[in-house]
Amino acid sequence: MRVLIAGAGRAGLSVGGHLRTTGHDVIIIDRDPMVAKQAFERHGLVAITGDATDAGLLQEADVSRTDVVVTMLARDADNLAVALLARSAGAQRVMVRMRDPQYRQVYMDAGVHRIVSEIEIFVGGIATAIEHDAVKHSMILGGGGSVAFELTIPEGADVVGRPVSEIAAAKGFPPSCVFAGLYDAHGAVDAPRGSSVLRGGMTVLIVARRDEVGAVIRHLMSPRVDTPKR
Repeated sequence: MRVLIAGAGRAGLSVGGHLRTTGHDVIIIDRDPMVAKQAFERHGLVAITGDATDAGLLQEADVSRTDVVVTMLARDADNLAVALLARSAGAQRVMVRMRDPQYRQVYMDAGVHRIVSEIEIFVGGIATAIEHDAVKHSMILGGGGSVAFELTIPEGADVVGRPVSEIAAAKGFPPSCVFAGLYDAHGAVDAPRGSSVLRGGMTVLIVARRDEVGAVIRHLMSPRVDTPKR
């Protein structure tokens, strides 16, 4: 794909660098000459110094042939301007990094295809980890009502050696919880089935309602209690 990132900064450079390593053509537009320099020298990206809200500059970047335009400027008003110009020029898809949630409907009315909210990312990635120390990574889903998060199953957890179907059917297990992925020690991901067995040290990807995250963690992390022999 051909991707144009407007207003790169550190985040945009990281995204652009990643996309280039996976085989995409990436163009960076940024007002800061140092950002443009780093884009080229560190990541080998095509970089243009200037204001992405300038229609002439977007034309110079050949925005009409761009598959995806990602606008990450500091002000939502500027992001909106770039989005409108890109849509008018014929860009196939437009994504924006939204800073102020009040702009969501405005972006939608402008035909923006994907809106990435900084606040939702912050709440999902930071607040959930603050509330639940066992959570490794997390992301808010469904308008904030659900969370996708990762847990590593302790070696001595009660769920070790048990299939997913048995765990999900256990009394008190949160009904909203869905096993979305199982990671082995090497990071390979498997799609869980009812017969998939949890192992100690395995990382699981879970989707659950935000108010049931704590209950899910307790069920999956609780240590096994051995029954005394008579």
